[in-house]
Amino acid sequence: MRNLKHIHQFIIAVLVFTYVNAQENQWPVLKHYDQAHTDRIAMPVGGIGTGTVSLTGRGALEDWEIMSRPAKGFNPKYAGVAVINRAPFFSIYYKEAEKEAKALLLEGPVPAKYDEGFYGSKAPNHGLPRFSEATFQTAYPFGQVLLKDKEVPLQVTVGAFNPLIPGNVDDSSLPMAVLSYKVKNTSSKPITISLAGNIPNFIGFDGTNGKAYQNINTYKSENGIKGIHYTAGKDVDKESMQYGSFSLTTNSTGEISYRTAWQPGEWGNSTLEFWDDYTDDGLLEERTSAQKNNMGTLAVKTTLAPNQEKDIRFYITWHFPNRAAWRNNKENVGNFYATQFKDSWEVAQKHVARIPELEQKTKTFVKAFISSDTPEIIKEAALFNLAHFRTQLAFKTKSGYYLGWEGIKDNEGSGDGTCTHVWNYEQTIPFLFGDVAKNMREVEFQYATNEQGLMSYRIHLPLKTKGTNFGLAAADGQMGSIMKYYREWQLSGDDEFLKKNWSNVKKAMEFCWIPKGWDPDKDGVMEGSQHNTMDVEYYGPNPQMGLWYLGALRATQEMASYLGDRKFAKTCKSLYNNGSAWIDENLFNGEYYVQEIVPPMHIDSIAKGLIRVKRRLVADDPQYQLGEGVLVDQLVGQVMAHILDLGYLVDKENIKKTNESILKYNYRDNLMKHPNFMRSYAYGNESALLMAAYPNKRPKQPFPYFTEVMTGFEHTAAVAMIYEGQEADGLKTIQDIRNRYDGKKRNPFNEAEFGHHYARSMMAWAGVLATSGFHYSGVEKSMRFTAKPGKYFWSNGYSWGTCEVENNKATLTVLHGQLKLKTFELEGVGEKKFREKTIQKNESVTIKI
Repeated sequence: MRNLKHIHQFIIAVLVFTYVNAQENQWPVLKHYDQAHTDRIAMPVGGIGTGTVSLTGRGALEDWEIMSRPAKGFNPKYAGVAVINRAPFFSIYYKEAEKEAKALLLEGPVPAKYDEGFYGSKAPNHGLPRFSEATFQTAYPFGQVLLKDKEVPLQVTVGAFNPLIPGNVDDSSLPMAVLSYKVKNTSSKPITISLAGNIPNFIGFDGTNGKAYQNINTYKSENGIKGIHYTAGKDVDKESMQYGSFSLTTNSTGEISYRTAWQPGEWGNSTLEFWDDYTDDGLLEERTSAQKNNMGTLAVKTTLAPNQEKDIRFYITWHFPNRAAWRNNKENVGNFYATQFKDSWEVAQKHVARIPELEQKTKTFVKAFISSDTPEIIKEAALFNLAHFRTQLAFKTKSGYYLGWEGIKDNEGSGDGTCTHVWNYEQTIPFLFGDVAKNMREVEFQYATNEQGLMSYRIHLPLKTKGTNFGLAAADGQMGSIMKYYREWQLSGDDEFLKKNWSNVKKAMEFCWIPKGWDPDKDGVMEGSQHNTMDVEYYGPNPQMGLWYLGALRATQEMASYLGDRKFAKTCKSLYNNGSAWIDENLFNGEYYVQEIVPPMHIDSIAKGLIRVKRRLVADDPQYQLGEGVLVDQLVGQVMAHILDLGYLVDKENIKKTNESILKYNYRDNLMKHPNFMRSYAYGNESALLMAAYPNKRPKQPFPYFTEVMTGFEHTAAVAMIYEGQEADGLKTIQDIRNRYDGKKRNPFNEAEFGHHYARSMMAWAGVLATSGFHYSGVEKSMRFTAKPGKYFWSNGYSWGTCEVENNKATLTVLHGQLKLKTFELEGVGEKKFREKTIQKNESVTIKI
C-alpha cells in the first residue's frame, strides 16, 4: 500500500509538473475574438523602426510593409495571371493511414469583404481549401489564430510575434516575424503532416512603386537554420527604396524540402503542379524558372502521434537599407536596423537561436502587465496601441535618430516631420523605451530649434542641414516639447541629458515673449497667433494653449531651479502664478473653459513663423476659432502636468467641473443623427465624445474638426477624468473607443486619425499611470503609487516590474533592469525614506509605510 501511495503521489507530481510546464509555454492572452469579429484584424508583426507584416484574424499574412513605406493591403503576387491572386500562404498536408492525403491553407474562411469583384472573389488565394473555423486571441505582441474543422483530425494554432521587451530597444527592434504553427493530432491514430511556407520574391516592388523583376531565390543551410534566401536581380537599383533581401527560414526538426521556383504554366497550372507535388507525399521537388517574382517554398515534414502537439516554426527576416527623407525619394536617410546586418540571412543567423530567450522575456513583460489589477479596458487600449510604434509610423535613420509620421496612409506617410503638436499626446514610448524618448527630444531641441528659440513643428531631413527649414512654430507643440524634455530628464535621472540641450530649452521658453509673439506682454497668458493641433491659429487666450503654456512654465521653473538659474526660475514662477489666476478668473464660465477671441487686426501684428496659411486670416474676424465651445481635450496640459507630478495648473474644482461638462455636452450615445461635416472615425449607432460642442454661442466657422470624433483626444479626456477620481466616466469613454475597434468594424491594432496607427492614440498608456497613481523620478530616486489595494505594473522606460499594495505596505518587484530608490510613497498614506538602495532584477522588497 505504501508503494502504491508513493506511485500515486509521483503520478500527481508528474501531472502537475506537466500542466505547469504547459502553462508556462503558452502565450499570454488578454482578449478573445470570435469568428464574427475577425475580418478586420491585422496585427502588425515587426520590430521598432523595421516595418511589419500583419497577421490577420483568419491566419493569413497581409500588409507586407517591410520596404520602408506603408503598404496597406499589399500582398505580393506570384508571376502569372493576376486574377488568380497567388499571394504568400502557409499550408498543411496531412495523411492518415489508409486514407487519401489532403492539404489546406492554414487559414480560416475568406471574409465577406472580398466576395465581390469583376473576376469573382478578390481574396488572396481565394480558391484554395482552408479550415472552416477561425478565432483570434491576443495580448500584443502575441497573436494567435485558432483553426478547427470537424472534417479535419487536426487543430492548429497559428501564432506570430516579434520580441518586445521594455527598456531593451535593441532586442525590440529586430526585422523579423516569428511564426509558430502548433499542430495537434486530435485522432487516435498517427498522422503525417507537412507544413509549407510559400512566398514570391517581390524585391523591387513595394505595392506602389517599382515593378516585377527576375530576382534570385537560393536555398541555404547553415548552423541549423535552413531556408530560402530571397535577393535582388541585377536590374534592381541598389539605391532604390525597394532594394534589399528577405528570408524564409526554419530551425524545426523534421524532413526539409524546398523549391526555389514553381514550374511555369498558363492559367492556374503552376499552382496545380505545386499542389499535386505537395499532396503526393508532403515533400517538394525542386523546380527552375525564368519567371519574375518566382515563388519560393520551404516545407517541414513530421509525424504526430495520437493527441500529440508539435510547434513548427518559421521565421521571416528582412533587410531593406534605403529610406526616403519623408516623401523625397531623392534623399536617402537610410534605416538604422540595416546597418546592423549584412542582409536578411545574417539576421536569421544572429537571432533565430536567441528567440526562445527573447520570447520568454516578452512573455514576462506581457504576463506581468495583463495580470495587474489595472482595469481590463485600459490594459487593452494601452497594449494594443503600443503596436503603432512598431509600424511604419516610426523609424530610425542610419545616423541614429528616431522620427515619425503623424499616421500612415495606405501607401505613404501622413503628416511628416514628427509633428510636435501630435506627438505631444503620446505617453507610451517614454515609459517603455526611455532611450528612444530621449533621442526624440534631442531631435527637437538640437536640430529643430533655431537661434531665436523657434522650434519647427515639422522636422525636415536630413537633420544637420534641414532640421529647422520648416520654420513654423506650434504653440502647443513647442510648450509640450518643453514638458516632454522635463519628463525624459525626470524618468532617466540623467543630468547630462538635461544640461546638453538646456540652452535651447530655455530659448524655446523665451520665444513665447518675442514681440508680436504668443505672450509679448509677458503676463503668463497666451494672446497672440497660436498655431495648434487643430491645424489653425487661435487668436486670444484659450484653455488648450493656456494650460500647455502653464505646464511648460512649471517644468522650466523646475529645470532652471535644479541647474541653479534662479533668476529664470523666478521669472517662470511669476508668469505661471499670474497666468493660472487669470485663466481661472477670465476663461472659466462656471462649467468649462472657453476662448476669448482677440482679432489680430492686421497680418503685420503677427511675428514671423506663427501663422501657417496667411490667406485664411480675416484680420478683424478670424475664422476657425474655438470661441465658447466645449473642447474635448482642453485639459491636455493638465493631464501632462499630472503625469509629470507638477500639480494643478488651475483650480482643482474647475478641472472636475470641466470634465463633467465635457461628458454633459460632448458625449453622444448614438451618432446616427449627428451632423458631421468632416471625416467619420465614428458614426451610426456608435458612442463617442465629439471634438467640441456648442451649448451657447457658436462661431459661424469653428475650427475644422469640431464635429469629428478622434480617439487620441478621447483618451486624453478619459485620462483627465481618471486623474480627478471620475474613474467610471473615464473607463466608459475608453470602452466606447474600443467597442468601435472590435475586429468586425475596425482593426483593434489600428486606431486612426489622420492616417492609420495614429501617434496621438498612444496617449492610452497614460490610463495605466492614472489608475495606478505611478510616479517615478530618477532625479530624486522616488516612487509613488495609489494606496488602493491591488497589483500594479510599473515601468519607467529603463526598468519595470510590479508593485503589490496591501494594508499600507507595498511589495515592489523588479523584473527587468535595476531600480534606484531613496523614497517610496503611498498616496494619501505617507512615505518611507531610506538610504539609497538598488533593487536588482528578480529582487523583491516589502516597504511598510
